[in-house]
Amino acid sequence: MSDKSEGALLGAIHHVALIVSDYDRSRAFYHELLGLPIIAETLRAERQSWKLDLALPGGGQLELFSFPAPPPRPSSPEACGLRHLAFRVAALEPVIDHLEQHGVAVEPVRVDALTGRRFTFFADPDGLPLELYETPAC
Repeated sequence: MSDKSEGALLGAIHHVALIVSDYDRSRAFYHELLGLPIIAETLRAERQSWKLDLALPGGGQLELFSFPAPPPRPSSPEACGLRHLAFRVAALEPVIDHLEQHGVAVEPVRVDALTGRRFTFFADPDGLPLELYETPAC
């Protein structure tokens, strides 16, 4: 399988949208703890909803939405649909240390059997699995 995107109909991912159960808690987690810069924050009063656009390195965005009483998403056992979000990092240890210093539980580091790369998982405030995937600079 080639990793070239020549002739592909789709470009890079523009954004990923998450519905969160506690807007303030998730805003603090993604913006303050993970350091994602805010692009825009909008109150959509007619929907009783906030929308927060966060910048991801490489030009993508993460959108957080709040709605009154959203139903929970099954995360474990794995449910059909979005499995997890993976973030590329140059080195796992500094990110793991940062997360653990802020009380975020991080799973033991594993090695991808196919690529030989190291990775680990942690969860956002709603239990969404987030992966750190180590891709050191060449």
